[in-house]
Amino acid sequence: MSDVTPFERHFPGDPDRPALALHCMMGSSNAWRPMAEHLGGVIDLRAFDNPGHGRSPDWQPVDGIDLHTFVTRHAAGMIDRPLDLIGHSFGATVALRIAVGAPQAIRSLTLIEPVLFAAAPAPARQAENDRLAPFAAADDIDGMIGQFMSDWGAPGAGAIPDDPARADRLRKQMRLVLDTNAFLMEDRANILREGGLEGIEAPVMLISGAQSPPIIHDIAEALAARLPDVGRANVPDAGHMLPLTHAEAVADLVRMNLDRA
Repeated sequence: MSDVTPFERHFPGDPDRPALALHCMMGSSNAWRPMAEHLGGVIDLRAFDNPGHGRSPDWQPVDGIDLHTFVTRHAAGMIDRPLDLIGHSFGATVALRIAVGAPQAIRSLTLIEPVLFAAAPAPARQAENDRLAPFAAADDIDGMIGQFMSDWGAPGAGAIPDDPARADRLRKQMRLVLDTNAFLMEDRANILREGGLEGIEAPVMLISGAQSPPIIHDIAEALAARLPDVGRANVPDAGHMLPLTHAEAVADLVRMNLDRA
Protein backbone atom coordinates (compact mmCIF):
# COMPACT_ATOMS: atom_id res chain seq x y z
CA MET A 1 0.00 0.00 0.00
CA SER A 2 3.01 2.31 -0.07
CA ASP A 3 1.84 4.07 -3.22
CA VAL A 4 -1.24 5.45 -1.43
CA THR A 5 0.17 5.92 2.07
CA PRO A 6 -1.68 8.94 3.51
CA PHE A 7 0.05 12.08 4.74
CA GLU A 8 -0.43 12.48 8.50
CA ARG A 9 -0.68 15.53 10.76
CA HIS A 10 -0.25 15.87 14.51
CA PHE A 11 -1.78 18.57 16.68
CA PRO A 12 0.03 17.99 20.01
CA GLY A 13 -1.81 17.92 23.30
CA ASP A 14 -2.37 15.84 26.42
CA PRO A 15 -0.56 12.52 25.75
CA ASP A 16 -3.00 10.75 28.06
CA ARG A 17 -5.89 11.79 25.82
CA PRO A 18 -5.16 10.46 22.32
CA ALA A 19 -7.60 11.42 19.59
CA LEU A 20 -8.06 10.86 15.88
CA ALA A 21 -9.96 13.12 13.46
CA LEU A 22 -11.21 12.11 10.01
CA HIS A 23 -12.00 14.72 7.37
CA CYS A 24 -14.66 15.15 4.68
CA MET A 25 -14.52 14.52 0.94
CA MET A 26 -12.78 17.33 -0.96
CA GLY A 27 -11.19 18.42 2.33
CA SER A 28 -7.96 17.62 4.15
CA SER A 29 -6.63 16.98 7.62
CA ASN A 30 -5.66 20.65 7.83
CA ALA A 31 -9.35 21.45 8.24
CA TRP A 32 -8.99 20.29 11.86
CA ARG A 33 -6.42 22.95 12.70
CA PRO A 34 -8.92 25.67 13.77
CA MET A 35 -10.79 23.25 16.04
CA ALA A 36 -7.52 21.94 17.51
CA GLU A 37 -6.40 25.48 18.26
CA HIS A 38 -9.64 26.22 20.09
CA LEU A 39 -9.30 22.99 22.08
CA GLY A 40 -5.94 24.20 23.34
CA GLY A 41 -4.23 20.83 23.75
CA VAL A 42 -6.87 19.01 25.80
CA ILE A 43 -6.42 16.11 23.36
CA ASP A 44 -3.40 14.81 21.47
CA LEU A 45 -4.91 14.90 18.01
CA ARG A 46 -3.77 13.06 14.91
CA ALA A 47 -5.30 13.26 11.46
CA PHE A 48 -4.43 12.26 7.91
CA ASP A 49 -5.25 13.25 4.35
CA ASN A 50 -7.37 10.67 2.58
CA PRO A 51 -5.88 9.38 -0.69
CA GLY A 52 -6.59 11.89 -3.43
CA HIS A 53 -6.82 14.74 -0.91
CA GLY A 54 -4.49 17.27 0.65
CA ARG A 55 -0.88 16.14 0.57
CA SER A 56 -1.63 12.45 0.03
CA PRO A 57 -1.09 10.72 -3.32
CA ASP A 58 -3.95 10.22 -5.75
CA TRP A 59 -6.25 7.31 -5.00
CA GLN A 60 -5.31 4.05 -6.64
CA PRO A 61 -7.47 1.02 -5.73
CA VAL A 62 -5.43 -1.44 -3.68
CA ASP A 63 -6.21 -5.16 -3.69
CA GLY A 64 -9.70 -4.43 -4.96
CA ILE A 65 -10.84 -2.53 -1.89
CA ASP A 66 -12.85 0.69 -2.04
CA LEU A 67 -11.81 4.08 -0.66
CA HIS A 68 -14.09 3.89 2.38
CA THR A 69 -12.63 0.56 3.40
CA PHE A 70 -9.07 1.76 2.82
CA VAL A 71 -9.59 4.85 4.97
CA THR A 72 -11.30 2.77 7.66
CA ARG A 73 -8.42 0.28 7.79
CA HIS A 74 -5.80 3.02 7.88
CA ALA A 75 -7.60 4.84 10.67
CA ALA A 76 -8.14 1.65 12.66
CA GLY A 77 -4.44 0.88 12.31
CA MET A 78 -3.64 4.14 14.09
CA ILE A 79 -5.59 3.09 17.20
CA ASP A 80 -3.50 1.31 19.84
CA ARG A 81 -5.60 2.20 22.89
CA PRO A 82 -9.08 3.64 23.48
CA LEU A 83 -9.27 7.15 22.09
CA ASP A 84 -11.55 10.04 21.26
CA LEU A 85 -12.71 9.66 17.66
CA ILE A 86 -13.97 12.67 15.68
CA GLY A 87 -15.27 12.63 12.12
CA HIS A 88 -16.83 15.05 9.67
CA SER A 89 -19.09 14.06 6.76
CA PHE A 90 -17.40 11.13 4.96
CA GLY A 91 -14.95 10.96 7.87
CA ALA A 92 -17.85 10.67 10.31
CA THR A 93 -19.15 7.62 8.45
CA VAL A 94 -15.69 6.05 8.74
CA ALA A 95 -15.62 6.89 12.45
CA LEU A 96 -19.03 5.30 12.89
CA ARG A 97 -17.92 2.19 11.00
CA ILE A 98 -14.94 1.83 13.34
CA ALA A 99 -17.10 2.35 16.43
CA VAL A 100 -19.60 -0.28 15.30
CA GLY A 101 -16.84 -2.74 14.51
CA ALA A 102 -14.67 -2.13 17.59
CA PRO A 103 -16.67 -0.26 20.24
CA GLN A 104 -14.05 -1.09 22.87
CA ALA A 105 -11.55 1.11 21.01
CA ILE A 106 -13.63 4.26 21.40
CA ARG A 107 -13.54 6.56 24.42
CA SER A 108 -15.86 9.15 22.91
CA LEU A 109 -17.34 9.57 19.45
CA THR A 110 -18.10 12.94 17.86
CA LEU A 111 -19.92 12.79 14.53
CA ILE A 112 -20.19 16.04 12.58
CA GLU A 113 -22.78 15.70 9.82
CA PRO A 114 -22.25 12.00 8.99
CA VAL A 115 -23.38 11.46 5.40
CA LEU A 116 -24.58 7.91 5.91
CA PHE A 117 -27.39 8.43 3.39
CA ALA A 118 -28.74 4.91 3.88
CA ALA A 119 -30.02 5.96 7.32
CA ALA A 120 -32.36 8.58 5.81
CA PRO A 121 -35.89 7.87 4.55
CA ALA A 122 -36.14 6.69 0.95
CA PRO A 123 -37.62 9.95 -0.44
CA ALA A 124 -34.74 11.96 1.04
CA ARG A 125 -32.20 9.54 -0.42
CA GLN A 126 -33.82 9.76 -3.83
CA ALA A 127 -33.89 13.55 -3.72
CA GLU A 128 -30.20 13.63 -2.83
CA ASN A 129 -29.34 11.20 -5.63
CA ASP A 130 -31.37 13.25 -8.12
CA ARG A 131 -29.32 16.39 -7.45
CA LEU A 132 -26.22 14.97 -9.12
CA ALA A 133 -27.77 12.43 -11.47
CA PRO A 134 -28.28 14.80 -14.47
CA PHE A 135 -24.65 15.91 -14.32
CA ALA A 136 -23.47 12.31 -14.07
CA ALA A 137 -25.62 11.31 -17.04
CA ALA A 138 -24.09 14.10 -19.12
CA ASP A 139 -20.59 13.43 -17.76
CA ASP A 140 -20.55 17.12 -16.76
CA ILE A 141 -18.00 16.96 -13.96
CA ASP A 142 -17.55 20.72 -13.71
CA GLY A 143 -21.30 21.26 -13.42
CA MET A 144 -21.44 18.53 -10.82
CA ILE A 145 -18.70 20.22 -8.80
CA GLY A 146 -20.68 23.45 -8.81
CA GLN A 147 -23.86 21.71 -7.63
CA PHE A 148 -22.06 19.64 -5.02
CA MET A 149 -20.16 22.56 -3.56
CA SER A 150 -23.24 24.78 -3.45
CA ASP A 151 -24.93 22.08 -1.35
CA TRP A 152 -22.02 20.95 0.78
CA GLY A 153 -19.13 23.40 0.45
CA ALA A 154 -17.97 26.42 2.39
CA PRO A 155 -19.23 29.83 1.22
CA GLY A 156 -17.55 30.83 -2.02
CA ALA A 157 -16.34 27.31 -2.81
CA GLY A 158 -17.00 25.50 -6.05
CA ALA A 159 -15.20 27.52 -8.70
CA ILE A 160 -12.85 25.46 -10.87
CA PRO A 161 -9.27 26.60 -10.11
CA ASP A 162 -7.26 28.27 -12.86
CA ASP A 163 -4.29 26.07 -12.05
CA PRO A 164 -4.58 22.96 -14.29
CA ALA A 165 -3.09 20.59 -11.70
CA ARG A 166 -5.49 21.75 -8.98
CA ALA A 167 -8.43 21.60 -11.38
CA ASP A 168 -7.50 18.06 -12.42
CA ARG A 169 -7.36 16.91 -8.80
CA LEU A 170 -10.70 18.53 -8.01
CA ARG A 171 -12.29 16.65 -10.91
CA LYS A 172 -10.76 13.39 -9.68
CA GLN A 173 -12.15 14.10 -6.22
CA MET A 174 -15.60 14.65 -7.69
CA ARG A 175 -15.50 11.19 -9.25
CA LEU A 176 -14.52 9.81 -5.83
CA VAL A 177 -17.53 11.59 -4.36
CA LEU A 178 -19.79 9.79 -6.84
CA ASP A 179 -18.31 6.43 -5.89
CA THR A 180 -18.52 7.03 -2.15
CA ASN A 181 -22.06 8.45 -2.39
CA ALA A 182 -23.18 5.17 -3.96
CA PHE A 183 -21.34 3.26 -1.22
CA LEU A 184 -23.06 5.29 1.51
CA MET A 185 -26.48 5.25 -0.13
CA GLU A 186 -26.42 1.46 -0.02
CA ASP A 187 -24.54 1.10 3.28
CA ARG A 188 -22.21 -1.41 1.68
CA ALA A 189 -20.17 -1.52 4.90
CA ASN A 190 -23.29 -2.66 6.79
CA ILE A 191 -22.85 0.04 9.44
CA LEU A 192 -26.59 0.02 10.13
CA ARG A 193 -26.73 -3.70 10.84
CA GLU A 194 -28.93 -4.90 13.67
CA GLY A 195 -27.31 -4.32 17.06
CA GLY A 196 -24.39 -2.37 15.64
CA LEU A 197 -25.20 1.17 16.71
CA GLU A 198 -26.76 -0.16 19.90
CA GLY A 199 -23.40 -1.71 20.85
CA ILE A 200 -21.58 1.65 21.05
CA GLU A 201 -21.26 2.37 24.76
CA ALA A 202 -19.07 5.47 24.44
CA PRO A 203 -20.82 8.85 24.59
CA VAL A 204 -21.72 10.10 21.13
CA MET A 205 -22.21 13.71 20.05
CA LEU A 206 -24.05 14.37 16.79
CA ILE A 207 -23.32 17.88 15.50
CA SER A 208 -25.22 19.47 12.62
CA GLY A 209 -25.31 22.88 11.00
CA ALA A 210 -28.74 24.46 11.21
CA GLN A 211 -28.48 25.54 7.55
CA SER A 212 -27.23 22.20 6.22
CA PRO A 213 -29.16 20.13 3.66
CA PRO A 214 -32.29 18.59 5.21
CA ILE A 215 -31.04 15.03 4.72
CA ILE A 216 -28.35 15.72 7.33
CA HIS A 217 -31.03 16.18 9.99
CA ASP A 218 -32.88 13.06 8.80
CA ILE A 219 -29.67 11.04 9.21
CA ALA A 220 -28.93 12.48 12.64
CA GLU A 221 -32.44 11.71 13.84
CA ALA A 222 -32.24 8.11 12.61
CA LEU A 223 -28.83 7.52 14.21
CA ALA A 224 -29.77 9.18 17.50
CA ALA A 225 -32.80 6.94 17.83
CA ARG A 226 -30.53 3.89 18.02
CA LEU A 227 -27.47 5.12 19.94
CA PRO A 228 -27.53 4.34 23.67
CA ASP A 229 -25.72 7.47 24.91
CA VAL A 230 -26.14 10.36 22.50
CA GLY A 231 -26.30 14.13 22.52
CA ARG A 232 -27.38 16.29 19.59
CA ALA A 233 -26.48 19.85 18.70
CA ASN A 234 -27.48 22.17 15.88
CA VAL A 235 -25.07 25.06 15.35
CA PRO A 236 -27.00 28.23 14.39
CA ASP A 237 -26.27 29.81 11.00
CA ALA A 238 -23.84 26.99 10.13
CA GLY A 239 -23.77 24.81 7.04
CA HIS A 240 -21.99 21.57 6.26
CA MET A 241 -18.45 22.94 6.57
CA LEU A 242 -18.87 24.05 10.17
CA PRO A 243 -15.47 22.71 11.35
CA LEU A 244 -14.04 25.55 9.23
CA THR A 245 -16.75 28.18 9.46
CA HIS A 246 -17.73 27.64 13.12
CA ALA A 247 -14.62 26.06 14.58
CA GLU A 248 -15.04 27.53 18.07
CA ALA A 249 -18.60 26.23 18.42
CA VAL A 250 -17.52 22.80 17.17
CA ALA A 251 -14.60 22.77 19.62
CA ASP A 252 -16.93 23.63 22.50
CA LEU A 253 -19.21 20.73 21.60
CA VAL A 254 -16.27 18.34 21.18
CA ARG A 255 -15.00 19.40 24.59
CA MET A 256 -18.45 18.75 26.06
CA ASN A 257 -18.41 15.22 24.69
CA LEU A 258 -14.85 14.67 25.94
CA ASP A 259 -16.03 15.59 29.40
CA ARG A 260 -18.83 13.03 29.17
CA ALA A 261 -16.36 10.19 28.53
